[in-house]
Amino acid sequence: MNFLDIFLIGAALSMDAFAVSICKGLSVKKVSARHVLTVGVYFGGFQALMPTLGFLLGYKFESFITNIDHWIAFVLLAIIGGNMIRESLGKDEDEENDDFSFKAMLPLAVATSIDALAVGISFAFLGVDIVTAALLIGATTFVLSGVGIFVGNIFGSKYKSKAELAGGVVLILIGLKILLEHLGVINF
Repeated sequence: MNFLDIFLIGAALSMDAFAVSICKGLSVKKVSARHVLTVGVYFGGFQALMPTLGFLLGYKFESFITNIDHWIAFVLLAIIGGNMIRESLGKDEDEENDDFSFKAMLPLAVATSIDALAVGISFAFLGVDIVTAALLIGATTFVLSGVGIFVGNIFGSKYKSKAELAGGVVLILIGLKILLEHLGVINF
């Protein structure tokens, strides 16, 4: 898995955080540096932490799963991507909330990064450098979450479902690429 693959996974995983950031941007009258830093640190931090935890879990069980690791990576990415696509096409259930406190942000950060835990498990099977991957995913999410605040504040919720849809499609395509590479059908 190369740098571009990891960056694309990071961008795809950050789409949930981006969508929530858009909703947060809708809820504030004027975006401040505090808003941008708050969503960036929470969402970026958890997007870096969760794949690391998943990697550690996957690494512990790697010897049991080595023969089917490519299938596991494909299935996990396809399920995550499929869920993102389904959510993008569903009814909008998010409510506007201008609370940026620990109590409000922690559950959002955990909820938007659960998918990254499963991706971290896949990384263990694929031998990905988890430090580089976690930092890249966290930094990508940090930036996109900050952008999401501004997008929500300026444009409203128009782009939320499109971001989730794009993220889901990218994850499914990367999972398919991993599977096809392992099966020898393609070689990137």
